[in-house]
Amino acid sequence: MAVGPHIERTTVGVAPARVGHPAAEVESYTLYTGAGPAVTVWSYGATLVDVRARDREGRYANVCVRLPDLGAYLDRSRNQYVGATVGRYCRCVAGGEFDLDGKRHTLDRNQGAHHLHGGSEGFDRRVWSAEASRDGEALEVRLSVRSPDGDQGYPGELTAGARYRVGPDGTLVVEYTATTTAPTVVGLTNHAFWNLAGAGTIDGHRLRLDSTHAVRFDADLIPLPGPAEDVRGTARDFTVQRPLDGVTVDNCFFAGGGPVLAELSDPGSGRVLRVATDQPAVGVYTGDWFPERPRCGICLETGALPDAPNRPDYPSARLDPGEVHRHRTVYRFGCDTD
Repeated sequence: MAVGPHIERTTVGVAPARVGHPAAEVESYTLYTGAGPAVTVWSYGATLVDVRARDREGRYANVCVRLPDLGAYLDRSRNQYVGATVGRYCRCVAGGEFDLDGKRHTLDRNQGAHHLHGGSEGFDRRVWSAEASRDGEALEVRLSVRSPDGDQGYPGELTAGARYRVGPDGTLVVEYTATTTAPTVVGLTNHAFWNLAGAGTIDGHRLRLDSTHAVRFDADLIPLPGPAEDVRGTARDFTVQRPLDGVTVDNCFFAGGGPVLAELSDPGSGRVLRVATDQPAVGVYTGDWFPERPRCGICLETGALPDAPNRPDYPSARLDPGEVHRHRTVYRFGCDTD
């Protein structure tokens, strides 16, 4: 583990040219605070690649699921948005369509009849511009990307920003911003998978959620009409911390409004992760269909609700010119001895 706050920048390879985008070098930034977690971010997909946190014995291990190399991240069959920034709209848009100001917009349909996580060429497939800096004992990397009008079917030219900031107090802050030239919809998120043991599966972990209600989905994971499901007393009730051993979760939970939305712990290592956000929901996925390594991590995906562009009963995903979309999520790493 490196001593003293500093930033290491390297190049990990070249992302090949894609339609509308030239080949580009992929940069890696590692933020060492000396006391808190060490965090690595790549410019490909504004991806969170590595988070090294200490256990109760003071030993550090990577608790963020990563792939072996850039080639694996470029390979869609191996990379289910691992650690990536997802957009323009995270989660699903039913039928790949939505209405805005009386106009019907048709998006890229990359999940059967539906649109998922920004489309076939979403933000996770782009090389973002990046720069890193030090602010006292805190370190940060700031990334940006421009999405032209009509990209994946979305109206307006969107300029998106991502900031990863890590401090010696054990916190990682992820912030997203976006501005547009025309009315549009936006919902950005980070798609990291967490394994506090640093290896193996998430069996043995324990999860608590500040949520009493979850989205009711159909077989295609499209929200059903009507109110949310009250999960208290059901298999999806995590209002009290419970073990994940053999438990499959793939759902979206409404945020309860408390100071900590999710708490994940690993009794074996003593590591604890607490997640707080200003977003209305958290998607929870235990990685049961993860390629090659099922259940190697759990995704706690804060952000907008699925299909919000078609659901007036959900918090709005609309963004107008002159406004700034903002998303802030705080990941606090600790131990059961803290």
